[in-house]
This record gives sequence, structure tokens and C-alpha cells, in this order.
Amino acid sequence: MRFKIFRRAVLCGLIFTLTVGWATMVYSETTQSELARSVIRFHVLANSDSAEDQALKLEVRDAILSRLETELSASRSVDETRRIIESKLPMIESDAAAFIKDRGYNYPVKASLTKDFFPTKTYGDITFFPGEYEALRVVIGEGEGRNWWCVMFPPLCFVDATKGKVPDEDKAQLKSAVDKKYVLLSDETREKSVTVNVKFKIVEWWQNLLHKDEDKNKGKDTDKKNSGYLVENRSEMEEK
Repeated sequence: MRFKIFRRAVLCGLIFTLTVGWATMVYSETTQSELARSVIRFHVLANSDSAEDQALKLEVRDAILSRLETELSASRSVDETRRIIESKLPMIESDAAAFIKDRGYNYPVKASLTKDFFPTKTYGDITFFPGEYEALRVVIGEGEGRNWWCVMFPPLCFVDATKGKVPDEDKAQLKSAVDKKYVLLSDETREKSVTVNVKFKIVEWWQNLLHKDEDKNKGKDTDKKNSGYLVENRSEMEEK
């Protein structure tokens, strides 16, 4: 009799655990995919981890962002940003290759609008959970070096976050773009609400688990600083 009760308890516990696990996984996938549909990100991979290649990566990044800043800063939708990037891909490749050649290197450059895995990234007081996002991906040479990342839509690549906060007008655009997902991204909201913070952690945990076999280089950061953005302050842009 006791064994039957124990067996039923174990079975009920297993069913409950599987149900909760499945529900939280579905929540994570749904939440991340909904956010991913609302943003476009930027991912630059250096040729190698040598000091010269890392410095070159940052120069190429600056050149690309400076060239695209006017149009992307004025973009008001993810579709508009996508069209701009797609139309500029040949220019990005040719300009970057010419820039690299002028610096005395002979690395090829490949620019594409693709799906890429991004680890958890903080932009001032806004944090994006990990997962697969649409991104402008620029690979310099072998692309074996440390990465650099930011958000092209909403245009957080052009926000000065060296003060540790994203300006209210840029937060308003982000909130408009991602709708209800904004509360999960806001550090301030998560600090005030245990429920919101737990929801963020659920998404983060499942995304990291589901993408644990992703190319290790995609999660390889340039250094251990948080992100910064503005063209004039890109020395502070390296993300954790």
C-alpha cells in the first residue's frame, strides 16, 4: 500500500516537473522569438585575437556605423531597417575591404543579413536575453577573433550609454518596437519586480540551454566591459 502511494507520488511529481518544464520552455521560445521579430542586431567578428586584428575590427565597426548612422537613426520600423541594410550590403563589403586595404591588410570581408545567436547583452540599463536574432553579420578574414555586438533597430548602436542609461527618447522607441517585452528588458523593472526578473531568468536559462551547442565563437566577447554605443565613444562599446 505504502509502495503504491509512493509510486503515485513520484509519478505525480514527475508529471508536474515535466509539465512545468515544457510550459517554461514554450514561454521562453515564444517570448524570445517575439522579441527577435522586433529587432535587428549587429555582429562583427575579427580575423583573430591578435591586438592588431582586434584594433582593426573596431576601426571597421566605426566606419560601418558612421556610414549607416544617418539612415538607420531615422528608421522607424524593423522592416525599414532591414531594407536599408539589404540595400547596403555590397557597399558595406566594398567599403570595409577598401578600408582594411588602406590599413595595410588583405583580409576579405563578408557582410550578410542572417540569423545569429547572441548571448545575454547589456546596453546601459537595458538587457537583452540570449537567443537567435536577425543581424547584420560582418566577418573580417577568418572571423576567428573576439566579437563585437550592438542593436541596429531600434538604433541603440548610436546611443551614448557611457553614463550607464539609455536616454528616455530611445527607451520610448524601444518600448514601441518590442511592446510588452520591454518590461523584461528594463533593468529598473526587473529590480523592482521579482516576478519580472524570474520571467527573464526563465527565458535566459532555456535559451542558453537550447543553444548550448552554438558555435563557441558567437559567444566570444571582446572583453568584460558592458556595452556603450555612440560613434564618439566606441572605445567603450565592448560588451560583456
